[in-house]
Amino acid sequence: MPEPAIEVRGLRRTYGRTVAVAGLDLTVERGQCVALLGPNGAGKTTTTEILEGYRHRDAGEVRVLGTDPAHAPRRWRARIGIVLQQVSDLGELTVRESLRHFAGYYPDPRPVDEVLTRIGLEEKADARGRTLSGGQRRRLDVGLGIIGRPELLFLDEPTTGFDPEARREFWSLIGTLRAEGTTILLTTHYLDEAEALADVVGVISRGRLVALDAPHDLGGRHAGRAVVSWRDDDGARRSEHTDTPTRVVAELAARFGGEVPGLAVSRPSLEDAYLELIGGEAE
Repeated sequence: MPEPAIEVRGLRRTYGRTVAVAGLDLTVERGQCVALLGPNGAGKTTTTEILEGYRHRDAGEVRVLGTDPAHAPRRWRARIGIVLQQVSDLGELTVRESLRHFAGYYPDPRPVDEVLTRIGLEEKADARGRTLSGGQRRRLDVGLGIIGRPELLFLDEPTTGFDPEARREFWSLIGTLRAEGTTILLTTHYLDEAEALADVVGVISRGRLVALDAPHDLGGRHAGRAVVSWRDDDGARRSEHTDTPTRVVAELAARFGGEVPGLAVSRPSLEDAYLELIGGEAE
């Protein structure tokens, strides 16, 4: 088996008396898309920046593409792509110039025109960065992150500022990158984004990874009790928590002689599981 793209054991980072990351363990296999969820201040960005080689750790073992990012050579950096939360430079360059400039850092970059198409900025290719909207600038940030054909792509809240249509287009792009074999580590506040994109979802709370599982299994949600709800004869909404929803629906169908008014069957959502895992920690 190939070694994981990311291996972290006992990662720790403090700022004075504040513990940002408290003994975190994480493994990301090659080709996976892993989404990290957690409240603001939970340690997601600090963890990601340590993996990217931007921030030093106080303790723990870290291997990213087989290398300790704290001592990584330049050729290692050419194998990763990074989309930071905020980027404030390049305002005077056009979109095309920015992409062409960053392409020069990599041994085998994607063609600039291909990236323009992938990020949906063909019509803004000659616009200066300072004239772009927030969502357009975020698309450019994504383009700068993928132009080097990274083996591993870090995305720190990449769709902030995107409208719904742009988010869906971005999801399609991530799907294409995954199909090409790119490993992706994503941090996001959008639970639907994590559910749509990730093979595995991790929840970080108070500097620790408290859960790591497939989205439909996170926090045991696949085994959670179903809720069957319906509208009763008096018009009131009724519901029942049950481990046997099919039986309950059959009994209701028999009672109502066929169709059950307002019938709905649901299991715990990813949001339900997430809120349970963070234990009321404030967003």
